Amino acid sequence: MIPVISGNVLVAGIGNIFLSDDGFGSEVARRLLADASVLPEDVRVVDYGIRGMHLAYDLLDGCAALVIVDAMPGKGSPGDVVVMTVGADDIGTGELDAHGMDPLAVLGSLQALGGTLPPTYVVGCQPARLDEGIGLSEAVAAAVPVAVEAVSRVIRERILTPAAQYGED
Repeated sequence: MIPVISGNVLVAGIGNIFLSDDGFGSEVARRLLADASVLPEDVRVVDYGIRGMHLAYDLLDGCAALVIVDAMPGKGSPGDVVVMTVGADDIGTGELDAHGMDPLAVLGSLQALGGTLPPTYVVGCQPARLDEGIGLSEAVAAAVPVAVEAVSRVIRERILTPAAQYGED
């Protein structure tokens, strides 16, 4: 049987807008907030920026699922968008920095704070640059609408998919 998650879904835009492409998650959150028709009613979008403690406390309030949107340096080309599922085995434990944002540390600290990790997905983008500066590179700016669609697709297909779509009641 395909699991169906009911209740609120949290979309967390993460990043530092003063470090070029690191502001990717914040820009995707801004676009999602600007067009409320993109997501179902029970989805909450928050631009956390670099406020890790704020995200941690919101997760302690509980949510049915979490979608993190962030710049993710890796092996791809600048502007590549990836979607990953994250579980407890992927994050370990981390020290929560009250003045910064390390998503793995935030998620890793949930149990110590008395919470549990909800089903979690990451929509990430390969940055072109992470130096000081405001504004996304051309490749990462072009990836923003791709990420908006990826967030919407994750919520529709992986989180809120009705079991009836699969012939189940």
